[in-house]
Order: sequence, then C-alpha cells, then structure tokens
Amino acid sequence: MSIVRRWQLAASVKVLREQANLTQDEAVERLQRGEGNWSRSTMSRVENREHNLKPREVEQLLAAYGIDDADSHEALTQLAIDSRKRDWWHQFQGSLPVAVQPLLSLESGLIAMRDFQNQLIHGLLQTSDYVRALMMSIGPGAFDLGQLERGVAARIARQQILTKDSAPSLHFILDEIVMHHQLRRLLQVTENPNLTIQILPKEAGGSPGLLGPFAVLTLPEPIPDIGYTEGSAGTFYFEDRERVRSWTLRFGMLTERALSRKESAEVITEAIRQYQ
Repeated sequence: MSIVRRWQLAASVKVLREQANLTQDEAVERLQRGEGNWSRSTMSRVENREHNLKPREVEQLLAAYGIDDADSHEALTQLAIDSRKRDWWHQFQGSLPVAVQPLLSLESGLIAMRDFQNQLIHGLLQTSDYVRALMMSIGPGAFDLGQLERGVAARIARQQILTKDSAPSLHFILDEIVMHHQLRRLLQVTENPNLTIQILPKEAGGSPGLLGPFAVLTLPEPIPDIGYTEGSAGTFYFEDRERVRSWTLRFGMLTERALSRKESAEVITEAIRQYQ
C-alpha cells in the first residue's frame, strides 16, 4: 500500500473536518445519520493514518462536511484508489530489510528531500558495484549470490525516482571523505536539473555535520515534513515539528559551509582526473 497517499488522504480529510468547524464527535454524529458504519474510534483511526479509507468512505466524509465541489470529490476519491496500489518495491520485498520499506514508500511520493551523509553515499546515488561492496562489507557471509544480486537490483530500481515524471527535488550534501568511491556516478547525476550535490570540504572543520547523517523529507501537502536518520542503532522517523525544524536549520547551515554546486562538480572532476 502507498503510505504517502494514505497519509495525504488522512491529513486532507482532517483539514476538511476542521474547516467545517466540526469536532470528531460532531462529524461522527453526522456520518451515523447516513450510510456506513462510523464510530468515534473509526474516525480517530482515519485521522491517525491507521485506517485506509475506501472511495465510498471518502464520499461519505465529504457529504458530512458539506463538500460538494466535483474536483475535490474526484481528487480525494482518486487518492483513496491510489493508496491501495502497491509501490514498486513490493516485487523486491523479500530482499529488502523490513526497516527500510517505509522509507521506500515515502520516497515514492516525495516532493523534495534534503540529505546529509558523512559516512556513505546515499542509496539513490550508489552504483551497483558500490552497493555490492557495501552489502558484502556490512554483512560478510550473510548473503548467497542470489540474495546479493537481488539486493543490488532492488537498490538500483530504487533510483527510478531520479528520472520519473514529476521527479522530486533532491539536495545532497556529502562529506568530502565519502565521495571518492564512485566519482563518475556523482558527476553524471549532477546534470539532473532536479538534483543538487554539494561537497562539504575537509577544510570546513567543525560543523553541524559532526552530529551525523540525516534527511528531511517533504511530502505532498498537507503532510508536514518528516525527519529521517539511520545507523547502527536503527532506523528512526521524526514528525515533531521543533525537531524537524532544527534539522532543517542544520541543513541550511551545511548548505552555507559546503562548496557550491558548480565548485562541487569541479572537485569531483578533478578527483576523477587524479585517479585516472
């Protein structure tokens, strides 16, 4: 199921209820006069993203909220339909860690992402050789050849969001020490107009990057930005507004300290020349 579409739909119907000046209890009272099996707990699950709305339930909510605009009906019922479609990564489900699957669903619906890495190249930028070496180094002996190649194929398939229609705006900042693994791939993707790569040089010294890698994910309105980080301690998602705001400011500081897009491309080009 599409997490982003479900979240977008849940946030949208909540906004419409609030715009109708209805409490959840008042909304349920209206709904119970019509069709459907509505209760306070059902309404709570809907707005907490725990219930995947069916198109007919969307129509019932819009009627209860007094929404008769045809465009709104069409857009939200289509969201309900789309929320039930499988994301691309389901074909690789057996080859993907459970912890990363929600991130892949979020990436499928991204509007924008700001990401800082000081240890690894981001998965959306990795080459197949890099993925293969990474999997073998992190889990030596953990994969047979078939598992290894399915994992590599899944990682490369993930990169389809870079060139799809309405591709998201992606901004990566990489610590200079992690960029020397796959220089040509980095230089190639800098040509994408929707993608920005900046290099944080060693000379930058102490910076917010010392706190480790992180990402700020921007999803369709009215979903607020989400913070994401992963490491040896696990995978974590944050929706607390103040925490996400602090990470956004942190990324802004890194943007200022990193080389410009043009300068970063020049550094990568020079590094390629030196390694030839």
